[in-house]
Amino acid sequence: MKRRIVMSMLAGATLLAGSLLGAFPAQSADVPAEFGTDWHDPITAAPPVAEPSGKSCEVTVAQAQFRDFTPYKGSYTPPDGCGDRWSKVVLRMDGKVKGRQYDRLGYLHIGGVEVFRTSTPEPSPDGIEWSVEKDVTRYSDTLRRGQDVEMLIGNVVDDTYTGVIDVKVTLTFYAGRPADAARPDRVLTLQDGTLTTPRNSERLIAEVYATGSGGGCEEFWYLSAPDPAPYSCKVADGPYREVQIKVDGRLAGIAAPFPHVWTGGWSNPFLWYVVPGPRAFDVKPIEYDLTPFAGILNDGRPHRVEVSVLGVPEGQSGWSAPVNVLVWQDARSAQVTGKLTAHRVGDLTNSATYTPGSEHRVDTEGGHRMTVSGYVDTSHGRVTTTVRRSLANDSAHRWTDGENLDALDATWTDDQSVTVDGRGPARTTRTQRTYTMDGSITIGTGDRLRTVLTLGDSATVVTTRDGRRVEWSRLDDTVEGDASWTLNVPRDQRHAVGATSERYRAYGSHGCYDRSLTSVQGALTEDRRHC
Repeated sequence: MKRRIVMSMLAGATLLAGSLLGAFPAQSADVPAEFGTDWHDPITAAPPVAEPSGKSCEVTVAQAQFRDFTPYKGSYTPPDGCGDRWSKVVLRMDGKVKGRQYDRLGYLHIGGVEVFRTSTPEPSPDGIEWSVEKDVTRYSDTLRRGQDVEMLIGNVVDDTYTGVIDVKVTLTFYAGRPADAARPDRVLTLQDGTLTTPRNSERLIAEVYATGSGGGCEEFWYLSAPDPAPYSCKVADGPYREVQIKVDGRLAGIAAPFPHVWTGGWSNPFLWYVVPGPRAFDVKPIEYDLTPFAGILNDGRPHRVEVSVLGVPEGQSGWSAPVNVLVWQDARSAQVTGKLTAHRVGDLTNSATYTPGSEHRVDTEGGHRMTVSGYVDTSHGRVTTTVRRSLANDSAHRWTDGENLDALDATWTDDQSVTVDGRGPARTTRTQRTYTMDGSITIGTGDRLRTVLTLGDSATVVTTRDGRRVEWSRLDDTVEGDASWTLNVPRDQRHAVGATSERYRAYGSHGCYDRSLTSVQGALTEDRRHC
């Protein structure tokens, strides 16, 4: 497999006509004229997990070859020699696959807790290797005890799809003093759809690994059209989606789902062979602050917790949304009491307007707001938590008869503020998330399919005390690509060409990280660090 980075950029003809002219370096002699049977191993511009100095211990959690939908089942034993308190725990998955295979979704459960969700790259005939790292320190409570392990990357292997997905997952534990405030005391999962919290819980965060998948239309939910529109993926209320969490039937949190594009997405795997879309290899969970409900949940009884995706027709599958609940306890109290003091849910707006014509068009505007507030009486006084969340989605979807043109320009925003008022000055953390998708698929003369696409994942987090900023960060991950290939011909006659770039920037109170990647016809032509 090729790992080379083509650093010499010779002046010459640009790779592709159209919207990406000038966006990527010119071809060099080392860039093939089209995709062949081998290309650079998959790579992302995201930063590696920082490794603390000092002693470390490694444990293998899972090692398996996935050929079907049989999960790997094993056991986990905590490391010997690094104690049971760690400054950091890092998960690493190393994978390899060769031949022909679709992108596949996978998960890893330790003690029933979902600690990792991923998708796989599509392989070259000659084979690829890739790796993913994730900071899993927040699951330390689960990792202190021996646990059952279950991992699955559902796969199909036959005479056509030959790729066996071979993976190894390890955990590296770094001995040292933990940052106690940053990690939960307990990590809980739902039991038959219910949650029973410790009676001295003073902070509760639910995390939901929500993914639309399964090969049906919900994998591309952002392209669905309302019933009157002549489109292949139709849903009565259009593409607006919202991931909701309820406690005992009462709405407790709302969130915009991230519009994942897996490595076969937008009808063009050549976009993603080397540089995947944001979050494709490391699916991040949605977080909901349920602390205002602690006074209700802390009665020692099981409470029903449900997650649903608004906009999906009742009874239709296509989403996975496993739940973990992170719990911080008041060590000096046997029971923490409290009360939900405010619960305001705004009217849901969801308008998907179809306009017929030579280009069919659906314009969508959706949004929702809610505010919840509650207090807990702890050993260090009364603490009030107020959560405000506001969602919005605007999109314009255009297509022609036969869908030979299929285009989308969409933006999702998810703004949340959490104010904690108790001991000391009030502290507010505001997180503003924006996801963007702007692209088109066209099928032209000679069944030539072309995809041009830009994806954006950004977030700004600002923390204030009594109105004064004390901490801030900004993330901006942008992937853009342009690739084309010939449909309805054998693989070696597709004459595929494509260029994809990623720039990942993270900066703020704790420093700067800025990296750019570019791949052209499967060769890595740029790997540049700017900070």
